[in-house]
Amino acid sequence: MTPKTFKQSLSSDTAFENYLKNYFLTNKSLNGSYETHEYFEDYSVRLNRHSTLTLKTTTCLDIAAAAIPLKQTENISFHDFRRLILNKKFADINETLAEVFERSLKG
Repeated sequence: MTPKTFKQSLSSDTAFENYLKNYFLTNKSLNGSYETHEYFEDYSVRLNRHSTLTLKTTTCLDIAAAAIPLKQTENISFHDFRRLILNKKFADINETLAEVFERSLKG
């Protein structure tokens, strides 16, 4: 059975993979972002042709002199993406990467 919400899908590797595969049947990407006055992080995830995920991240410190974004792209397994979501920490200790993606799905 496929979980009904993104956060529910994090209960196991299998539930998470099933949820995302189902999500990508009708959506091209899963996006989320987190921002403070000091920096921002932007995430974009796509299912690639090898049935793994392509994760693109953009991180930028808001420095008065110049804001230079750091962009990274990597192929990542469903398991590793789930681990990232479960372990990612932000400046606001009450904010999680799961909540970032959950908000983007409701918006």
